[in-house]
Amino acid sequence: MTPAAHDQLAILAGQREELQAQRLRTEKAYCLAVLDHISAKIRAACPEAVHVTFAFYGDRTLELHGVLGAQSSSVGACPWLWDNRGEEEDEHPLDDIADQIETDVQTALAPYSSPVWASVHRNAASDGNSWLLELPPADRAARVAELVREHHPEATALVVDGRAAGRVIEIFQGVADDGTPARTPRPRWSADCDTVIAGLLAQVLALPALADRHLMPLPRDYAHPFGISTSDQVYLMPLPPTA
Repeated sequence: MTPAAHDQLAILAGQREELQAQRLRTEKAYCLAVLDHISAKIRAACPEAVHVTFAFYGDRTLELHGVLGAQSSSVGACPWLWDNRGEEEDEHPLDDIADQIETDVQTALAPYSSPVWASVHRNAASDGNSWLLELPPADRAARVAELVREHHPEATALVVDGRAAGRVIEIFQGVADDGTPARTPRPRWSADCDTVIAGLLAQVLALPALADRHLMPLPRDYAHPFGISTSDQVYLMPLPPTA
């Protein structure tokens, strides 16, 4: 192979790799956008909706079972708000979009790499092929702020690591004695809460419109609390006010 051909091959290989990465980013954003679209329609017809329940099969198709509300307690089952299996006699507003719910949820879960899978878990109230998809909050950033301030009431911003699926590096809260923001590198929330927050932040990172709205570059003088190098994939996220 001539030097010119070798250089051309290297250039095209790099372009191919970048296009593949861009396709994956776009696919993830599309899956979340489809979920947001159908979630808004579900909530417009059934404001109490929290979960979509379905059966999922090996050929990556699903059968829509219905929509459930919020779990009343840690040991209670989620109440049925709408049953799509013909077990309800009365008509329901969701009947009109049943096919769209099934198609959109299947589309959102079609890629193995879809971030929507992070919101899916087995239906503990059923012994069969039954899964629950938790609908995303209407405002992810506001929900993150609520969860953070349950443990850090004075929190004003987060440092978010986009290299680690949205993990929080540290919290800015209040003001230190020298007038700079007080920094807390070890959040006081539980492992389960950390998983929920990281999942929401990963979705913010994956949706360009949300990332542009809520994520900012780090200050130039920012130093990682544990001496680790940062990159342009580490962001500052100011937290919106909570009620």
